[in-house]
Amino acid sequence: MNRILLFLLCIVSAATLQAQNRYPVIVIETNYGTMKAMLYDDTPRHSDHYLKLIEDGYFNGTLFHRVVKNFVIQGGAQDSRNAPAGIQIGNGRTDMDLMPEFRENRFHKKGALAAPRRGDNENPQKKSDASQFYIVHGKEYTQGRLDTMEMAVNVPIKNQIIRTHYSPYKDELARLKESNPRQFNAMLDSLLGVVDSLYAAAPGKFFLPESLKEAYTQHGGLHHLDGEYTVFGEVTEGLEVIDKIAALQVDGNSRPKSDAKIIRVYTGK
Repeated sequence: MNRILLFLLCIVSAATLQAQNRYPVIVIETNYGTMKAMLYDDTPRHSDHYLKLIEDGYFNGTLFHRVVKNFVIQGGAQDSRNAPAGIQIGNGRTDMDLMPEFRENRFHKKGALAAPRRGDNENPQKKSDASQFYIVHGKEYTQGRLDTMEMAVNVPIKNQIIRTHYSPYKDELARLKESNPRQFNAMLDSLLGVVDSLYAAAPGKFFLPESLKEAYTQHGGLHHLDGEYTVFGEVTEGLEVIDKIAALQVDGNSRPKSDAKIIRVYTGK
């Protein structure tokens, strides 16, 4: 009976894992080492597109043509294949634009796999240039900095509520504090209760997910790109390869002086 139960649990577990990730493992082989990555199920437009490119060998032989330490390593552009040393490369393709797939749970942590795009002025819909990709190198955040980022949005919201629902009664509170402490405490509690209630229901507040805070403080990331560029996967093995490539000396166009070559990208296990 126990063996049967264990067998059934294994089947359920395997089915659950398959349901969570229907895409194969992606292997990115470079001249600085090999990375393994996963594509996200909840960004199917991008994941399907990039999987097809990978299966077609589209990225094989291209370069990481834009490398910025503590930021990103960007590669896969077709004009980077066999490109002579020193020339500017990395032009995108307008025929591979994809509508964005922004997800709150998909953020720019170290190793995030994402799609570049043209600027907002010429691309107000924030469509991805899905003819290449970038991988986040990023920088570590302190907990204090992340807290400050939340406060920068939330404190003005609460201050506005205080100005509207508390400040007009400050003179009356001051009078009651001297003449009737019991009534003062009752009125103060009531006003603060109103402020807290309205703040709890106020739209526009900003709180970072705990998973993001953990990733950004322990491994690093790029929060200012979140919600601006589509993250459709992540490197799961070989993060040290990102460090090696990010440390390369680059020219004025952020192209490594020694080529960082994508030997091939393929599906694995």
